[in-house]
Amino acid sequence: MINIALFGAPGAGKGTQSQMLVEKYDLSYVSTGDMLRKEIAEGTELGKRIKSIMDAGELVSDEIVVEIIEKIIATNTRKGILFDGFPRNVAQAETLENLLKNHGTELLCMVSLDVPREELIRRMLERAKVSGRSDDNEETIKNRLHEYESKTLPVADYYKGKGLYVEINGYGDIQEISNNIMAAIDAKIAAK
Repeated sequence: MINIALFGAPGAGKGTQSQMLVEKYDLSYVSTGDMLRKEIAEGTELGKRIKSIMDAGELVSDEIVVEIIEKIIATNTRKGILFDGFPRNVAQAETLENLLKNHGTELLCMVSLDVPREELIRRMLERAKVSGRSDDNEETIKNRLHEYESKTLPVADYYKGKGLYVEINGYGDIQEISNNIMAAIDAKIAAK
């Protein structure tokens, strides 16, 4: 199976690149952000709790996210899974490793999109104008970036230690970035 974690700060372009990767490699797409927003849109009790957490720019608990992820791994029928926005911390990375192992598979690589902080803020403010997402305002954006830098960046070191980390420049032409990601993934597949 081709299981890939797509990593990067909020606004790095994970959603944009995910669409192309899912199509090329026939992957199931797991976006924690989309899953959480779906719960909110459905107005469930869980969705209401998630909304208040996300509106404050904080991260939703591991237990909630892992429960949703495990169902997806267990029911996957494609050639692999693309994880967008997961794992967000080292505990989730370890949990993902165990979940995949329990289903007889493993992570191929973690692709990290590197984008300057100023560009991330610009992209998210621009996205807010188009999407109307309540979690894309300047104060919340800065809080989300702080959360990412303090809690999520250590995941990169975890995957570097396992030889699974691949960094890609996420600033520039979308197709060029996509080509660079696919070349890195193809190299990992060939090396297996």
